[in-house]
Amino acid sequence: MQIILPFPPAILSGHTGGNGMGKWKKIKEVKERRALALKAAAEEMDVVGYRAPEAGDIRIRISFTPPNNLGDRVNFAGRMKAYVDGIAEALGVNDKRFLPSYHFFPAEKPGKVVVEVSPL
Repeated sequence: MQIILPFPPAILSGHTGGNGMGKWKKIKEVKERRALALKAAAEEMDVVGYRAPEAGDIRIRISFTPPNNLGDRVNFAGRMKAYVDGIAEALGVNDKRFLPSYHFFPAEKPGKVVVEVSPL
């Protein structure tokens, strides 16, 4: 199953928005991104008929195509937490079952993240 999502903004990095108004902006962004991923995953599950296995690890391959060259690849994975939580919710699984791999592609506007979900 393949889910295509907008590239996650920098505010979702672990080191941003820790106090004041930044905190509330980050909370709002996390909720919106989680809901977006849940909806996209649920729709794709309906289209392809994917159902998560009852037990065992679930492979998720995350491919990043950033919108520009300003980001730090090390932080990209942390930006994905809201998306991963939304996908897990759509699948009805705990995200600790996910076995992620990360792949990076050259910058291209508007940027995107492709998440491929498959059993091991």
